[in-house]
Amino acid sequence: MTVRFPVTAISSILHRITGVILFIAIPILLWALQKSFNPAGFAELQNSLNDNFICQFVFWAILAALAFHIIAGVRHLLMDAGIGESLEGGKRGAWIVLILSAIVAVALGVWVW
Repeated sequence: MTVRFPVTAISSILHRITGVILFIAIPILLWALQKSFNPAGFAELQNSLNDNFICQFVFWAILAALAFHIIAGVRHLLMDAGIGESLEGGKRGAWIVLILSAIVAVALGVWVW
C-alpha cells in the first residue's frame, strides 16, 4: 500500500514549501542586506560567501527556492488566465515547472560555487 502523488500535487506542495522557506529566509536576507551597507561588513559577508560551504549552501538554497517559487507562480498566473487548466495541461505545466526549476537550480549552483 503506497501513496503516489500526481506531479501536479508535487508541484503544488513544493510551491507551498518554497514559500515557507522564503518566509523563513527573510531575516537572513535582511541581516545580509544590513551587513552589506558597511564596507567592512560587505567584505566580511563576501569572504564568508566565498570561503564557507555552509553559507554558500544556504545562499544557494534560498536562491533555488526563490527560482522555483517564481516559476511555479508564473504557472499559477497562466492558469488564472485560462492557459493549462485542463488535466493534461496541468500535468504538462507541472513537469515544465519541475524541469525548469531543476535546470535553474543547477545553474545557480554553478554560479554560487
